[in-house]
Amino acid sequence: MSDDRGLPGNSEPVPAATILLLRDGESGLEVFMVRRHHEIEFAAGALVFPGGKAAPGDFDPGISDLSDSVPAWSAGLRVVAVAAIREAFEEAGVLIARDRDTGEFVSETRLAALDDYRERIEKGETSLLAMLREERLRLACDGLVHFAHWVTPRHLPRRYDTHFFLVRAPLGHAGQHCGRESVDSLWVRPQEAIARRKAWRIMFPTRLNLMKLAEANTVEDALFRARREPPVMVEPWVEETPDGKRLRIREDAGYALTDVPLKDG
Repeated sequence: MSDDRGLPGNSEPVPAATILLLRDGESGLEVFMVRRHHEIEFAAGALVFPGGKAAPGDFDPGISDLSDSVPAWSAGLRVVAVAAIREAFEEAGVLIARDRDTGEFVSETRLAALDDYRERIEKGETSLLAMLREERLRLACDGLVHFAHWVTPRHLPRRYDTHFFLVRAPLGHAGQHCGRESVDSLWVRPQEAIARRKAWRIMFPTRLNLMKLAEANTVEDALFRARREPPVMVEPWVEETPDGKRLRIREDAGYALTDVPLKDG
């Protein structure tokens, strides 16, 4: 899991990734979310999707040789897709990867045997690439669907250029928070998370992407919708109005809500 030290306001935003792990629950589509530690500088105490900024190892050219990617993606998008998979493993204990010999996704039993790598990769004691080589794995980046693209507003001190990805959680990958940067986790229907957004401290981008996700009834439906509607870049801005400061986003971004009071953002 990468740290959250950003750059000063108005500087170039740091490449980052967020991953929405999906499954079909008894009552419909569910997404995995984690509670950020209250001492973390960015989004302290908030309920978020797993994610973080791209780490140096995500840019390693050797990663591309051990990744199944989407041909149409740019080099930059491929890097943040790797970051998304790494963050899902470190922060949620879910690994989007295939066995190189069988082509099968990592099983529940195999995942348990790989769990020791989570903290070691986060601490820099080993790397994602080393794990892939040692364990004969390939990243299944082709299982990810590009869902959203948000850039932190210019008025904030830490800025991120964040790509959101959807993916179906592999069978048996139940999700488990790391206990360090994230201290709790749950599978939840998007509609429930939206309804509890104030009590659960859900930030504006997370809220809007939950609303967008809630339009789908199943994982397959969500993936289909995302493939059909490629995301546009969204960079919120603050606008003075007679009713006070408001946070706005572009109206063609595909979200039902484009304008909220700044205090609700």
